[in-house]
Parts: sequence; C-alpha cells; structure tokens
Amino acid sequence: MYADVILPLPLSGLFTYSVSAEMQDKIRRGMRVTVPFGRRKYYTAVVAKVHRQPPGNFTIKEIHSLIDPAPVVTERQLELWEWISFYYLSSQGDVCKAALPSPMMPADLERGYIQKSEEQFRLNPAFDDADISATIQRAPKQQILLDEIMWFLTEHEKDSLSRKEVKELNGYSPVALNSLIKKEILFPFTIEKSRLHRETASNRSPYPLSEEQQKALDAIQHSFSDKQTVLLHGATSSGKTEIYIHLIDQLLKEGKQVLYLLPEIALTTQLTLRLQSVFGDKIGIYHSGIDDQERTEIWQKMLSETPYEIILGVRSSLFLPFRRLGLVIVDEEHETSYKQQDPSPRYHARDTAIMLAHISGVKTLLGSATPSIESYYNAQTGKYGLVTLDERFGKIEAPLIRLQNTKDLRRRKKMKSLLAPVLMEEINTALENGEQAILFRNRRGFAPMIECTACAWTPKCNHCDVTLTYHKKVHSLVCHYCNATYPLPAECPSCHEGELKTLGTGTERLEEEVSQLFPGAIVGRMDSDTTRGKDSFERIIHDFQENRIQILVGTQMISKGLDFENVRVVGIIAADSMLNYPDFRSHERGFQLMIQAAGRAGRRDKQGMVIIQTADPEQPIYRFITRNDYVSFYQSQIAERKLFKYPPFTRLISIVLKHKDEHKVEYGATSFARLLKRSLGNKVLGPNKPVVSRIQQLHIREILLKIDHATSPTQVRELIKSTESRLRENNDFKQILLYYNVDSI
Repeated sequence: MYADVILPLPLSGLFTYSVSAEMQDKIRRGMRVTVPFGRRKYYTAVVAKVHRQPPGNFTIKEIHSLIDPAPVVTERQLELWEWISFYYLSSQGDVCKAALPSPMMPADLERGYIQKSEEQFRLNPAFDDADISATIQRAPKQQILLDEIMWFLTEHEKDSLSRKEVKELNGYSPVALNSLIKKEILFPFTIEKSRLHRETASNRSPYPLSEEQQKALDAIQHSFSDKQTVLLHGATSSGKTEIYIHLIDQLLKEGKQVLYLLPEIALTTQLTLRLQSVFGDKIGIYHSGIDDQERTEIWQKMLSETPYEIILGVRSSLFLPFRRLGLVIVDEEHETSYKQQDPSPRYHARDTAIMLAHISGVKTLLGSATPSIESYYNAQTGKYGLVTLDERFGKIEAPLIRLQNTKDLRRRKKMKSLLAPVLMEEINTALENGEQAILFRNRRGFAPMIECTACAWTPKCNHCDVTLTYHKKVHSLVCHYCNATYPLPAECPSCHEGELKTLGTGTERLEEEVSQLFPGAIVGRMDSDTTRGKDSFERIIHDFQENRIQILVGTQMISKGLDFENVRVVGIIAADSMLNYPDFRSHERGFQLMIQAAGRAGRRDKQGMVIIQTADPEQPIYRFITRNDYVSFYQSQIAERKLFKYPPFTRLISIVLKHKDEHKVEYGATSFARLLKRSLGNKVLGPNKPVVSRIQQLHIREILLKIDHATSPTQVRELIKSTESRLRENNDFKQILLYYNVDSI
C-alpha cells in the first residue's frame, strides 16, 4: 500500500511513501503522518490519497508514523485545497501551510500542539480537623492559609482551587503553601485548560426588522431558490448586519453552521459584541490576532461533536473544518484586503468562499454598500441574485456631501491650514454640540517626502526604489515597502547648502495640526503605526465610542464598516491622491473609500456632513460621489472595462520575476514573455518595469496576461507551467524568484 501526501513546502505535486503493514488498516485520507524528507529531515504531512499502484523505478521511503486516529482535514477541505492550488497556480504544499495552524504541522519531529495546563490544589479527604491540627501543630501561618483555602472552597462551592487563586489569598506565602503540600494536607494536580473564550450568554433576540429590511430578507431567500450566490447592495447604515443576524438565526434553528467573513481583524471588534449579544458562546472568532495554539484548539473544536455554530473571521477562517455548513456571508465583499498578496497561495477570500459554498452545497451572501465592479456585473448579468436596500435604517437621511476646491482656496489665500475653512467651521459646530468628527487621509507618517530647497535632493531607500516617508514621532525616515529606517540628516548630503523641507501630508502631520487648531479637543490617530500593539485598535475604538476622543484622524482603517453613533462630520483630505494611481481600478477604489468614509457620518438620528477636499472638483467621479450614485458610477466603469478588455471581461494573471541582477531578471522576463506570446499572442503584455521596480534589493519585472473567459484555464495553466519548466533548464534562470498572482488587484 502507498500514500500520496501533501508536504507543507512550496514544491509541486504530491509525494509517495509506502505504508507499513501495521498501519494499513488505520491510514486514511485527511490524516497527518510523519515522513522522512531529504537528508535526516522529518515533516508532518497530510494524506491526500491511499492506493496500491506502485510508483516508478525509484526508491520509496516508508511513512515514519501515523499521528491521528481520525482525519483532521475533511474531504471538502481537501477538495477546496485542490481547487485553490489549481486556480491560483500555487502548490498544494503552500495551501496546506496556509490552511493548518503551525502547531498542527511541526517539522523534524518537534513538538506541535501543547495542551495548556493549570496547577490545582485539593484538600486531602483522609484528614479531619483533629488530624490537621495535630499535623500543623505550632505553625500559625500554615493554619491561616489553610483556613482561607477552606473558606474559599466553601464560598465558591468548589473542591479545588488554582495556584493563581491561592496566591490571591491574604494569608498566602510560598513557604506555608509548600509546607501544607509536604505534610500532604493539600494535594497538587494539573488539569487541561482551554484557551478558548469563556462562555458568553446571549441577552437579546434578533431585533425586529423594518419594513425595508424585511423586504430585503424575503428577496434574499427568494433569490436563494435559484441562485447559489446573492449580492446584497445595501447603503451604509441601512441595517445589513441585522439582516445577517436574522438569516443566521434561521440557519442555527435548522442545525446548520454559518461562516461570517470580514476583510480585516479590525472589524471583528464591534461585530463580535453585537453577535455575542444574540448568539452568546455559539460564536467562535478566528483570525491572525489569536495565537497559533488557540487556533489549533478552535480547529479541534470544529472537528468535535460540539463545534462552534458561527465562525466570525478573516481570510484564514475559510480553511476551518465545517461539518454542517449552511451559509457563507462575505461582508464588505468589495474590500481588497480579501486578496492574499504574500506569501503564496495568493487567493481571493471572496471567490474562494463562493467555491467553498459550492463544494459544500450551500449558498453565499455577499454584502456591500459599494460592491466590486466584478460582483455587480455578475449580479446584473444574472449569475448572482441582486437585492438592493437603498433606505438607511430608521429613515435617517444620507450625509450631505460637499466639495471644497483647495486649489482655488489657495489661489485666493483662503486656505490657512490643511483644513478648508468650511471643514473647520463644521468641526467647531460639532464640538460645541458635543459631537465628534473623523478626518480621513489615506497616507500614514508625517510627510510623504523630504526635499532640499536648493538642489531638490530627496532621500530614497537603499534597498527599494522609493522615496522615504518622514515620521516625526520617531524622528526618522521610513521605507513603507521594506520598513527600513534612516536617521533624518541635519543638512542636505548632496549640496550641503539648502534646507530640508517636508512635502505633503500624512496622518501624523494632520493629527498635529488638528490638535493645534482645536486645542480644547482630544485628537486620536488610527493607522498602522498606532495600532501595532496588542489591543491598541480596540482601545482607540473604545475611547472614540466613549467620547474620550473627539476628533479621530486615520487612514482607510476608519472607513471600514465601523459604527459610531455620535459622528456628525467627516473630512476627506487630499482626495485626489486616491484617484491618481496608474491602475485601472484606482477610481473604483477611490469611490469605495470615499463613500465608505462618508457613511460614518450621521448614523442614528442626525444628518451628517461630509467635506471632500480636492484640487480637481470637475472630475466626473465626484459627481457620482456627491450624489451617492453607485449605479451611474458602475455604468461608466463597466463601459471602460469592456473597451479596454479588463475584468470582468477578462481574467488577469500577473507573472512576477525578481532577482538581484537587473540584467538577469530582464533577460528572464523577456524570454518568458516571448515563449508565451507564441501561443497567446496579444494576450501577453510586457514584460513591464513596475512603478516601484526594486524592493529589498530585488529588481522586478512583470508580465500581464489578459485571458478571455473562452480560453481553458487548464490549457493556460499547463502552458505557463511548461514554459517555466523550460526556462528553468537555463542556469541563469534557475536563480530567478518567480510567482503568479491570479486575479491580481
């Protein structure tokens, strides 16, 4: 008997091992095994296939040991792994490594998952009061500690207590405790302790839906009768989450499980509390913010007889073993955070969720106020069902969106600060009324660039072809690509004459200036610099909700589905910077970010005010934004996409090549593109030198494939892989780092 296994390594294909006689009745697909690989190395692998077909004429090693008594990866999971590997041009080893928590895949016979244990103490039942008195004799400290232990056990109706609980007693001392143990009055023992969240009781039923919400829910359920996937296009603050809660409640009553996907950890903070209030401890949270041992424990719970009924999580929660999956919800489906960039597999969680639902025979609900162009196109052409919810919950008015022409204001010398006069007035009014404001600038740091006034010298990263960003708090220049830091020079190192001045505005500078403009207000900042510490994001959110922060400055983090009931004003600073990227999706992203940021204003019983600062207010996109007109925006974008053959009318596959030697990577990319063009012709674009063409000392070239939907994905995959294999035969090409990004964004 033989077993083909998946090794958690970036290597193509499966690896075949022989199965010992004593293991043959036990081994099954989805179990973990320990196998020898290479010289003196052992790895944990997952069994993909068991068979009796002998391999070719080469020596087969034997499986070292079987780890599991039952499969820990289900049939549906393995099927999903195979699809991800095929569609996203990655190895199954990469998929396996991304899917399983690292403690489940220890290498080289090392220890994997370690059960958390806790030391407990129990009274010796053989001792009565007289025995205890005789044993302790003249040891008052031992007697005091023992009396407190006995009181604690009686008060809490327990038969044991932990070392931590003993330490919190007034009479505790290490000497007294050790003496009671030595005299066998106390027995120490250990218990296995779960890392999972303690039980949380639900305290409410789902809220009654408004008439519009109920219509949307009925329409979703009707669409599910003949559509696998439904898109809920609901305005910001229209109450999409409560519709999700009603759907989840129905599925749970049918004994089914629900996967609720979010694009980022940040969004789980508020939503967890909201879902727990209804579903209590039926909900499990799964994301990279929890440690690997806890992730492993959640995986094991999902395989148990009492799994979580709801999983709320980010991309990685797709890989959990669901046994009774009934629905997949993808909230904020438009978010680019759903696309995994590095490392491989570079999958899109939204599309993978749809495939998971298909494999599981269940439905997918996508939700967004600003759907991706691809999803809305699929809804318009009948591939997906479409349900629209235009009305904000409680008939709250949509925020009033106004443009401020900063170019004209500066020309007329009306722009005295980073904020337009109208925005300053609105913030002042909000503060006087005890309300809050959000200022959105999608660039962190103090200034994006430093420049010499005499020779125009600008500092660049030594490892990447990018200018450095000035971070005032740490008084350093930082590369936002490789995170390298450099000291700020005292003078221009090029001419030694001019002064160094800052150019542009980041969130750090905006925070500083706003603090000066509104000295009576507490200003907070939310970006990747201020949310790196444990629980720092939650702390900022909580402080803002409790009105301990009056003005919140931040990057796109603040635009993503957060619910603040006291925000009246939202200011979008340097809006044009979001539209000027050399990318066909830049206007789509800019529209989504600005509409989502605007949606934070006026949530509850007041109309909000949104001020967009732009130097080019005549751009057509601003007409769509000020009218909150997604449909017209979509129509303009889809016409351009069709004209220039971009998604959803084609599939994009980006082939990225990297090497320290620029000539080698240029040669390799040119050779690769030339061979592909023989079969694909003008569907092959490049090789191109990207805007940032060197990162971490590696020069980069990119080949872009525009593949029409009539072309077989299998043929394209085989062509790409065979071309790579052919070029790898050349010694110069062997050292080039190469990867594929399917459906690149």
